[in-house]
Amino acid sequence: MASRHLARSITMQTLYEWDFHGGKTADIHSILERNIVEFGPGLEDAGFSKQLLDGVIKKRKKIDKVLEKAAPDWPLGQIAIVDRNILRIGLWELLFGNYGQVPPKVAINEAIELAKTFGGETSGRFVNGVLGTVYREIGEPGKDDVRKKDLTPEEIAALPLEERAGAVVARKQEGDSYAFAMVHDVFGYWTLSKGKLEKDETPKEAASREVKEELGIHNLTLKEKIGGTEYIVHDPEKGVLRRQVTYFLASTKDIDLHLTSSGGLDNAGWFTKEELENIKTYPDIKEILKKAFRLLKM
Repeated sequence: MASRHLARSITMQTLYEWDFHGGKTADIHSILERNIVEFGPGLEDAGFSKQLLDGVIKKRKKIDKVLEKAAPDWPLGQIAIVDRNILRIGLWELLFGNYGQVPPKVAINEAIELAKTFGGETSGRFVNGVLGTVYREIGEPGKDDVRKKDLTPEEIAALPLEERAGAVVARKQEGDSYAFAMVHDVFGYWTLSKGKLEKDETPKEAASREVKEELGIHNLTLKEKIGGTEYIVHDPEKGVLRRQVTYFLASTKDIDLHLTSSGGLDNAGWFTKEELENIKTYPDIKEILKKAFRLLKM
């Protein structure tokens, strides 16, 4: 067994034992040391096991929140202990690990192999589905990270292009004020509704369809184009992509929002301009909102 795969296995077994006995953090390093002696004598990468273990324990609350949102049909306590801790390791590597050390696809494949070896009959598919959901959204919180800065303009231009479209949805209130529809993602950010273009769709057609479907809005009028964003994402099947999103200004009289079930999103709501200035969102989304405010003369 390859050294790092064995190191992950030992970390998983350590987390399993710790979790099974109620999660007493003070005991976990002694469990790891015992497991290394028992299952990995002479393990060359024992330090990697410790790195994984310390990372998962330190970020466990954040990891578990993402896990709960990425698998909304499975409350954390109902996920098998083996699967739960394999997912914790995989999520730590995806969200907080060093991509130069462990590429995301490697982290997912390793987690799937652990699930097939130690889990039940459906564990591999379950782990793949949860990690794939998070992986597809990983470009969102990483929009401004060093990975894009490491690429030359020529390298960025050569990446496969994935087009998406969305909208700033405004609902007129009393006077000249507006409320704006936002969606909340698994990383804790409020952002704008958007989605992929289907075959032969224009960005405007895609924006109208996606926003109606995602927010449960029936009456939507798309107006002028506001602008766009572009950033690098990692797709579990297609690899590194250049994601380009075109945003439009839209209006509706609908009041109720009905968020479509999604592993990447967990809430939707209306916000005033003042509220939007204080919520947690992405820098490029703030710029799109500012442009919408100017168009609405707010």
